Amino acid sequence: MTYSSSLSRITTIASQQGLRSVSKIRNIKTKSHIPFSTSAFFSSRTAITSSLQSHVNNQQDSYEYDVIVVGGGHAGCEAASASARTGARTALVTQRLDTVGELSCNPSIGGIGKGHLVREVDALGGLMGDVADRAGCHFRVLNRRKGPAVRGPRAQMDRDLYRNAMADQLFDKNIHPGLECIEASVEDLMLEEGDGIDTLTPFGMVESSSSSVFNKDDSSSSITDTVSADLEKAMDKTSSQATANERKARIRGVIVKDSNGENTREISARCVIITTGTFLRGVLMIGKDRYVGGRHLRDSEEVEAPSVGLAHTLSRFGFPLGRLKTGTPPRLDGRTIDWDACVIQPSENPAVPFSHLRQFAGEQPPLVQQNTLINCYKSTTNQHTHDLVMKYAHLLPEYDGMDGKGNGPRYCPSIYKKVERFPDRTGHNSFLEPEGLNTHIVYPNGMSGPYPPEIQLQIMRTMPGLEKVEIIRPGYDVEYDFVNPQSLTHALETKTIAGLFLAGQICGTTGYEEAAAQGIVAGANAGRAAVASSIGDKAAKPFVIGRDEGYIGVLVDDLVTKGTQEPYRMFTSRAEYRISLRADNADMRLTRKGFEYGLLPGGPEGEQIAALNAREMLVDKRVEELRNFKLFVTDWAERGGTNVMGGDAMNRKGREGHKKTAEEILGMPHVTLNSVENIIAQVQTEERDRLLQSIQEKGGTDEEKEQKIGLTDDLNESKPSSGSTVDTELVLPNILPLSPPSTYDTVEATVKYKSYVKRQHRDMESWRRAQGLRIPPDLAYDHSELPTLSKEELEKLNLVRPTTFAEASQISGVTPQSLVFLYHHVTRRSKDRDYERSKKGSSIVQN
Repeated sequence: MTYSSSLSRITTIASQQGLRSVSKIRNIKTKSHIPFSTSAFFSSRTAITSSLQSHVNNQQDSYEYDVIVVGGGHAGCEAASASARTGARTALVTQRLDTVGELSCNPSIGGIGKGHLVREVDALGGLMGDVADRAGCHFRVLNRRKGPAVRGPRAQMDRDLYRNAMADQLFDKNIHPGLECIEASVEDLMLEEGDGIDTLTPFGMVESSSSSVFNKDDSSSSITDTVSADLEKAMDKTSSQATANERKARIRGVIVKDSNGENTREISARCVIITTGTFLRGVLMIGKDRYVGGRHLRDSEEVEAPSVGLAHTLSRFGFPLGRLKTGTPPRLDGRTIDWDACVIQPSENPAVPFSHLRQFAGEQPPLVQQNTLINCYKSTTNQHTHDLVMKYAHLLPEYDGMDGKGNGPRYCPSIYKKVERFPDRTGHNSFLEPEGLNTHIVYPNGMSGPYPPEIQLQIMRTMPGLEKVEIIRPGYDVEYDFVNPQSLTHALETKTIAGLFLAGQICGTTGYEEAAAQGIVAGANAGRAAVASSIGDKAAKPFVIGRDEGYIGVLVDDLVTKGTQEPYRMFTSRAEYRISLRADNADMRLTRKGFEYGLLPGGPEGEQIAALNAREMLVDKRVEELRNFKLFVTDWAERGGTNVMGGDAMNRKGREGHKKTAEEILGMPHVTLNSVENIIAQVQTEERDRLLQSIQEKGGTDEEKEQKIGLTDDLNESKPSSGSTVDTELVLPNILPLSPPSTYDTVEATVKYKSYVKRQHRDMESWRRAQGLRIPPDLAYDHSELPTLSKEELEKLNLVRPTTFAEASQISGVTPQSLVFLYHHVTRRSKDRDYERSKKGSSIVQN
């Protein structure tokens, strides 16, 4: 989206990476990710495109805007951008324009599960991936030693660069011509009330289809149908007909107070998206001190005001509100840290970008190119730290939620929660993360705890390297209202108020990436519905991502079907299709869907679609080359090493005449794509040298030899000229080049996970059929019986004691993979008991 060069740039890059038929990348493939006929949608998009400019400039419309986005955090930025990209006249209203895109807590983007979300947002034309690349000053891929499905790209940000890059994107009229940013405080909503009131921005029902993102053979068609049926069901529940009985009002706009706090005015809109983050009736806490606010301005005592009026309105309409909390650690003065006493954590170089376009082009993020990366460091807590943490626990705040204990993130706990939960641990890691290139402020990851400032300093000074550290700004907690997301549809529209959408922490999530993912869904749906209504088109089709299509789909589905009672964080374990939902193939899963819903800049001639088509062809081409190359197993073992290429079994007697393809060899454990490609190139080089030597030996003029070599460089076109005296059967093979970074991970994962993907779908189909199965009431939910289940899952299963698997599947935090394991455990347990009974019965009969 931020690349201004033409489509020819993509064709040039594709050609350089070995794709000869580059003209094909201009053709949009017809396979659809949307389970309904797209012909009607494309005709409406044509109308939208042709009338977009006049629509944006239409001053006679009774509504000032199509969509108003409340809040300029990560959800708000993505929502505003997505809405504007659909052609909607969009207003982003925020208290301070200079804090748009601010990283309020951790100066990092991505991680395990979270990095997948960033890549998916980028695949849909979103902002976060490219902005993170521009501001990234330290890059790493987490879980690199594990399989591709669970590897998570992560980067440290320069806070100033990130905020400025995000503002540059949003405020640029060339990128977002229909977006206006307004500095004001939203005080309340403008509504038309009435039970069952008609919506002005309806969503339509879904036409039946059985398309899916997965390429499956006929044997798995029932799985395809089931997955599609689930997505269609979610989309139908999103339709306006499905929510009519619950509707009590519809949106007319918002009431705002200008930034000077003096003037109040109304701004009308067809749809409103609330992305208030921690501002909804927010309360800040340090020790026993409590004061209202959404957050502190960065490294300052100044507080941004909370949003109270919106909370009262939501409560008046019966929205189920709860209280959650989160915390941020103290900021340290890096000049007072003994860095030599800490463990260095250098950045990877070269880095793996978040942006698909940047990765496809072989470009590195700017600070990597400039070689201006930073180092992070690691310190640890110790027994002295833990003693102080527990000694001063009575000085921690008293919260509104959970009887004063507060309801904070389970997977990003305060240092107090860590010590309390794991009393046997002798230490906890803390990563010291500089907040940018031109600052001495350091973020101590993992050390949040809103003790009084003097106690925070004592705790920090117990850690290696921090014995003389000074605190620039003490850490604090914020407690805020959230709405149980079960009150939303899969479009993130509220069921009670038509045209009102929610995204981000207001829905019970934690993290920048989760917020951005919801923002793009809410923005796309609000924008599409509003534009369709404003131009008199029929009801828009909802933009819903299936659980089999992306982590964004998993996130939204978990929230709106199960709800949450604690801050929700994305993990790869939450996805039942995680083998297929990798960070490396996010574009192949979602970019075409983003195009079909009008979210990609440039349309069919845009770089994202062109790069996607080129990358898909490069991947397919390389997999086909691996499939067509064969060697005797003994040759594979000799060239690649017995330990890597299948072990001693490769040299077993009788296997001398057995061949395996490169694809089959790559499917083995411990075999890398790089090693297989090197062997192929080695064999092809030897073959070429042998043929060249043969040409020399057979004679002929120098001109004929040169002509022969030149004509046979491409196997598909090599034919010696008529009358040549050179043997026409001698054909020089191409030498296989190594896969470029833009396709390497995808090719390797496609081959290695081929059989696992099929098994994954079989497991999920078995699980779907078993949802009505009863769970024995005496089942013990403990780690010895169910070792793959997390502590959270065992805790919640013990609390709820579900009677069926259908009930268990509705428990927030219990993952589909764990339910599959539980299903196998219960069925195996039943079989064992049946066997023991039959054995006992036989013994009685014999006696």
